[in-house]
Amino acid sequence: MRAIAIAALAAAAAGSAWAQEAPYPVKPVRFVVGQSPGGATDIVARLVASKMNETLGQTVIVENRTGAAGSIAAASVAKSPPDGYTILVVSSSYAINPSLYASLPFDPQKDLQPVSLLAEAPFLLVVHPSLPAKSVKELIALAKAKPGTLTYGSGGNGSSGHLAGALFESAARVKLLHIPYKGAGQALVEVLAGQITFTFASVLSSAPHVKQQRLRVLGVTSAKRSSAMREVPTIAEAGLAGYAPTTWYGLLGPAGMRPAILERLSTAANKTVMAPELHDRMLADGAEPIGSSPAEFQKHIAAEIAKWRKVVKSAGVTAE
Repeated sequence: MRAIAIAALAAAAAGSAWAQEAPYPVKPVRFVVGQSPGGATDIVARLVASKMNETLGQTVIVENRTGAAGSIAAASVAKSPPDGYTILVVSSSYAINPSLYASLPFDPQKDLQPVSLLAEAPFLLVVHPSLPAKSVKELIALAKAKPGTLTYGSGGNGSSGHLAGALFESAARVKLLHIPYKGAGQALVEVLAGQITFTFASVLSSAPHVKQQRLRVLGVTSAKRSSAMREVPTIAEAGLAGYAPTTWYGLLGPAGMRPAILERLSTAANKTVMAPELHDRMLADGAEPIGSSPAEFQKHIAAEIAKWRKVVKSAGVTAE
């Protein structure tokens, strides 16, 4: 009986060890995006997912779960099993939300495990071609002549596009009317339709419309001109010195993922964004592929949370 018991324990231990070291992945991986289809985060998610199908050897499915500037999607992923099959795709709004909401349904620095920083991109200040303003200076002059009447849209109160507008309003000393939408993609559609004056759209989602002359670009928000649109001046060049908000994109998973799974995901993500075809595609679209280790991304998020907390307080932005 003792021998049988020892054998049973040994078999159980071996089974447990096998389970812990089970191959990953053995089924499709799900990318959850907290922004609407057509927005920059969705575009990045689908670009990366299409290539990670190859690097992971499994299908990567993209699912959009909008609401509360991405917090609904983040909370759902935080509560998912930490098995590497449910991954959150975020933008810089992830680091802004802690300063906007008194309480979140998850802890952004404890409940989700950073996997990799994917890319960074500037915003383009885009207007409908019918608007008389053909430069940032002319837009500012128009805003001063008609205070509180020019409208700009964003992906929601407290989104990165909203804060880009709030910073612009403060730096240019103008009064604008902010129109929040359920996603940046919807705000862009409204500018295309001429329903609002302008928006700060990611270069990834707006550049194609600019090239088709469906939108007019007045400036880029980065400190340096975009490699994809070198002819477009920075907003700082227009006289708003120091104005340089950008957005970034990354992957996170539920806290508690096995180190082997985390490493597999991070390695696959880095390999994906640096693959020549995807790397060149992102650069051509105006985004800079980055890639990082989980630890590097963790430090980046912490620094971004601290930075945006100061901006939110200074600009008086609220989530309501």
